[in-house]
Amino acid sequence: MAALNVLQITEANFSSEVLKAEAPVLLDFWAEWCGPCKAVAPVIDELASELDGRVKFGKVNVDDQGALASQFGIRAIPTILIFKGGQVMEQVMGVRSKRDLKTNLERYLA
Repeated sequence: MAALNVLQITEANFSSEVLKAEAPVLLDFWAEWCGPCKAVAPVIDELASELDGRVKFGKVNVDDQGALASQFGIRAIPTILIFKGGQVMEQVMGVRSKRDLKTNLERYLA
């Protein structure tokens, strides 16, 4: 289960929560059955707590939101996309350390 400040992103709320967000957005594309996804989830929860109010965090379940996964060419999970101004700025595949993800995000904080 995601932290309270990690949103569940669906096709219905994608535009308002991601494309129109004023802050950078980290989206974690994942699935319930994915072991590496479960490994990265606590890292994302910690970052969401640390960067609350500066970065928006969301999770996209690829099994439930196949159209979103397809739209962004997600072929392996976990895949993390970082958005700023409604545009994909960066894609990170696989499990990454908290430090690495935080460094990636800090590039987009102004």
